Amino acid sequence: MLRAAARIVEMRMARPILVGVPQVVEKKAMELGIRLSHIEIVDPQSPSLMERYVKLLLPEWKPRGITELEAQSRLENPMYFAAAMVRAGDADGFVGGAAATTAETVRAALQCIGLHPNSSTVSSLFLMALPSTNLVFADCAVIPVPTVIQLADIGLDAARNTRIFLQTEPRVAFLSFSTKGSASHPSIDRIREAVATVKARNPELIVDGELQADAALVPEIAQSKSPTSVIKGRATTLIFPDLQSGNIAYKLTERLAGARAIGPILQGLNKPANDLSRGCSIDDIIDVTAITSLR
Repeated sequence: MLRAAARIVEMRMARPILVGVPQVVEKKAMELGIRLSHIEIVDPQSPSLMERYVKLLLPEWKPRGITELEAQSRLENPMYFAAAMVRAGDADGFVGGAAATTAETVRAALQCIGLHPNSSTVSSLFLMALPSTNLVFADCAVIPVPTVIQLADIGLDAARNTRIFLQTEPRVAFLSFSTKGSASHPSIDRIREAVATVKARNPELIVDGELQADAALVPEIAQSKSPTSVIKGRATTLIFPDLQSGNIAYKLTERLAGARAIGPILQGLNKPANDLSRGCSIDDIIDVTAITSLR
């Protein structure tokens, strides 16, 4: 984390804030030969900040049975403290998870930052950088079997993020083993309902489903299988029906097609927060910081 923060300063990508006991951080930086002159360190045990964040969050936590003492104990966790900094406007976003699970990262973000007003779901996306194109895959990391509403939220949030990350108008394809009624199954009905929900909530969005992957991505096959589809085989944003299919698809694309999979990127939150793998490299931390900064 220290090496990544130093590189981020050199690249002028962001102004990193490290959450940790200053003496411990400074000692480690000295051992590594890292200068901290442009890196802010915030102590999660600071009494004044702790008091401020407890006052900010306790009105929301108290109805859930959290006492003031428990709130303070929770905020002693650097992940919760960092999320509270974002909630308070003392930081623009947070990156965590190098020493914690995805579930812990999501929990801290949800309980401190909360959901975006237009979403009721925290999900994830991967940016898939392929040799000839870039795509957004969602959800590949968070919700095992999304409901109709969750699936619609995933599609709408992924479309918003496609605009930010790919700088293009999203073309959202809800994927299935069926194309526009070529098969019948309750799992397909769920996809059709989600697409109808998305269209009702954002009538101007280019979205269609259910579509097989080839009908979503290959214009010639789209012309044959779904000639009236607005996607026309040029999807930029692929929405998977469940976590199994999404996770399998992104890993196969990464391993067999030579794609670079950047993520998982959390979406649906009111302010930016992102997760790292516990096996993350310095470059991974820098990539996720860049994504958080863009948002």
